[in-house]
Amino acid sequence: MSLKSEALRKTLHLAGLLVPVSYFYFGRELTLLFISLSIVFFFMIEPYRISRHTTDMIIEGIRPLFNEETFKVISRGFEMVDRKIREITRAEEEVCIGAHLYFAIAALINVLLFPMQIAISTIIVATISDALAAIVGKSLGRHRFKNGKSIEGSAAFFLSALLVFYFFVPLPLAIVGAIAGTVVEFFNVPPNDNFSNQLGMAFFMYLFTLA
Repeated sequence: MSLKSEALRKTLHLAGLLVPVSYFYFGRELTLLFISLSIVFFFMIEPYRISRHTTDMIIEGIRPLFNEETFKVISRGFEMVDRKIREITRAEEEVCIGAHLYFAIAALINVLLFPMQIAISTIIVATISDALAAIVGKSLGRHRFKNGKSIEGSAAFFLSALLVFYFFVPLPLAIVGAIAGTVVEFFNVPPNDNFSNQLGMAFFMYLFTLA
């Protein structure tokens, strides 16, 4: 994926910040409802995102509802959106659920199981630090490992994560979270880093608070 496509993908990924904003202003229950409705919506649009055949069926299905000129405009809109989505879709997402679903499911579990400060901070880090690691790694990564990750990208993740965590939790806990996130992001822990990264940080930070 090109740097431009990666940057666009991560810009859209920033929508994940709506979760901590919702939690902070509207509370836990409404945030859980918001995430749950988002997950239902994402599951509904997944067939459209994955299958070109499904896209064509939707376009043809709405044809009788409009006159020919209006239909052409709507059809071109569908085509443009479909093209943009496919530009920022990774190869593995063409045959399985997308990163947005993994992120939303992890956020739901996060808000449901962990204390507010841990939940909010890990979701912010999973959004911002992941984006910085990808963009810095793509543009400035010079020292790469066999899995394609770079020292520069991992450093961007760790430093930005540490800074975010420091605003929400004590420094020792911030260090634990930043290390956990950097390791999980580096190894792309299955099933998807958008899922495992967020929950990995939350789990180890919560474990540290218990210790």
